[in-house]
Amino acid sequence: MKKNIIATPIQPMNYSDGSNHYYIKRDDLLPFSFGGNKVRIAEQYFHDMKNKNCDCIIAYGNSRSNLCRVIANMSKSLKIPCFVISPSDDSGGHIETNNSRIVKALGAKMVYCNKKNISQTVKKVMDDCIQKGLNPYYIYGNIFGKGNEKVAVEAYATAYDEINEFESESGVTFDYIFHASGTGTTQAGLICGSLLYGDNKKIVGISVARNASDNKEIIKHNISEYMNGKVYREKDIYFEDKYVLGGYGNYNNEIINVINEMLSHDGISLDPTYTGKAFWGMTEYLKENSIGGKKILFIHTGGLPLFFDNINLI
Repeated sequence: MKKNIIATPIQPMNYSDGSNHYYIKRDDLLPFSFGGNKVRIAEQYFHDMKNKNCDCIIAYGNSRSNLCRVIANMSKSLKIPCFVISPSDDSGGHIETNNSRIVKALGAKMVYCNKKNISQTVKKVMDDCIQKGLNPYYIYGNIFGKGNEKVAVEAYATAYDEINEFESESGVTFDYIFHASGTGTTQAGLICGSLLYGDNKKIVGISVARNASDNKEIIKHNISEYMNGKVYREKDIYFEDKYVLGGYGNYNNEIINVINEMLSHDGISLDPTYTGKAFWGMTEYLKENSIGGKKILFIHTGGLPLFFDNINLI
């Protein structure tokens, strides 16, 4: 069910480890709000919002959130009121990023909270909207973030069509697909796409923050929701949390080196929070598991404003 999304290119990379063959899907080139996987996901939310006759949208995400940036931008272009609930970092503070600056510049209403009062904050914002005569749409469903999983999963179940089409036209068959995995929505969508095509690719989500035991269960649930109850084994979900480095937004010198190398050799920007961490995690995963001679696809999930947040490190 494609709507306004333009298929993004898949291209071979100059990057090499001397054994595997690397390709990259350039979802960072999606032509809206600096691109990225959140453009696909946000479009699904706005389509669902329209079907439910809602007239304002409530997003949730940290100040680094690419999704909040895209939703604020779509809201502005559609003249829809937008509220962004933004939790503090683990340190208890709220940092400013290019993403959060863009959200504010686009006129979205920022509502700050801490991680202990998220549901109460969501309820308050929804109640305030209703009192103003609005019909709010919270992207994650109910105040506890449940009930809207299938909508977002659709984005990458559909995007998988583009991967299959590339394989059919190029004769290249990917053995592994890697990407940055946060909530697991993109990964669940890719797995659903793979199931619908009946292939056996290993789809590996490199966690940017969450632990595997919790998130693999969430991904399994999301797959079941989208596939109408089809059982998918948790052990077949490749969600790797070894490269989190202690938390969301954390990075090391190896990640900065990878970002520098990608910019130097492929002219592609990565960022320390999402894509840089995922690309570094991918290379570590392949080394640690002695994987060689395979065709590897990396999904570039975007985050250009975050690259410029950290340009002084490159």
